[in-house]
Amino acid sequence: MKYYLIVGEASGDLHASHLMRSLQKEDPEAQFRFFGGDLMTAVGGTRVKHYKELAYMGFVPVLLHLRTIFRNMALCKKDIMQWQPDAVILVDYPGFNLKIAKYLHKNRKNRPAIYYYISPKIWAWKEYRIKNIKRDVDELFSILPFEVPFFEQKHHYPIHYVGNPTADEVRSFLEDNPPHLRTPAPPIIALLAGSRKQEIKDNLPAMLEAVKQFPDYQCVVAGAPGIEDAYYEEFIKGASVEIVHDKTYDLLSRSTAALVTSGTATLETALFNVPQVVCYKTPVPRLIRFAFNHIIKCKYISLVNLIADKEVVQELLADRFSVKNIREELSKILPGQTGREQMLQGYEEIRTALGDTCAPDNAAKLMVSLLEKS
Repeated sequence: MKYYLIVGEASGDLHASHLMRSLQKEDPEAQFRFFGGDLMTAVGGTRVKHYKELAYMGFVPVLLHLRTIFRNMALCKKDIMQWQPDAVILVDYPGFNLKIAKYLHKNRKNRPAIYYYISPKIWAWKEYRIKNIKRDVDELFSILPFEVPFFEQKHHYPIHYVGNPTADEVRSFLEDNPPHLRTPAPPIIALLAGSRKQEIKDNLPAMLEAVKQFPDYQCVVAGAPGIEDAYYEEFIKGASVEIVHDKTYDLLSRSTAALVTSGTATLETALFNVPQVVCYKTPVPRLIRFAFNHIIKCKYISLVNLIADKEVVQELLADRFSVKNIREELSKILPGQTGREQMLQGYEEIRTALGDTCAPDNAAKLMVSLLEKS
């Protein structure tokens, strides 16, 4: 069968590449065409556009590149209709992908099945998008267990929880790299300050200032893909800090504690059993706190707390973000402190909630089975 995949960022490229390999196992005749990245290209098929040509973040960049965005969307729609796939698989990236789903739904004649892998995070904001999802998406495949009651109980829209690919990836790494082989001295505090320059600029200086109070630890920064060392040097300024690139899992596997900017990194840190403090500086912090309390539809910003549905890790967001608070919370999770053991117990609950099934394998089996029945 023919599968058309659409991703808009690096994480989508990773998850989609694994799904493609799983689809090949279930469907030896699988053909792929996609908007994706290098990892998907390595699996095989035809890449129509690289996701880097799609990824514009923030109001101003989007506004400046509207013509390119519309041109890419028109190309995608035309290409799908010409290739006539059996299924279009949308991977996260809702601003673009939900518009593609709407277009395909309207063009009902010979339209492909519309599958959404890694569902849009409408439980956090833009909950109104549920109307589009119900209307335009045939099957939704979730990687977060708390999304099941949100979609099925609150919105009466059945979905498939297939497992969590981040948990799969961490398990695979640990199987190949047993933890007893890594005992660094002095112990490491890992700094994961985000994947974008603005996040790094906002969070890394306070993180670095906070860890100065812990001279018995070495500080290692996880360099984000595509961010050169020179950018980090602006903030490090000759301090005794190491930067590592493309080795985040290796770093976490050797770390004693971590300071982490919210995102998938918080879940990765938890799955490596590394106690952490979540740090996220925002502009106009009091306004952000008000919005978080009264407008945003979720209680937490970290995947760790969202999955546990309670505060397992401290979230120093907006008005709680300060060097003093980072330092105090970090001190509570170092070896010998009661906060450390409590957090590690919370991590066990998260692993149980995620399960131990292989997300892309489960999703691929379901997709092929549904297509064969249609």
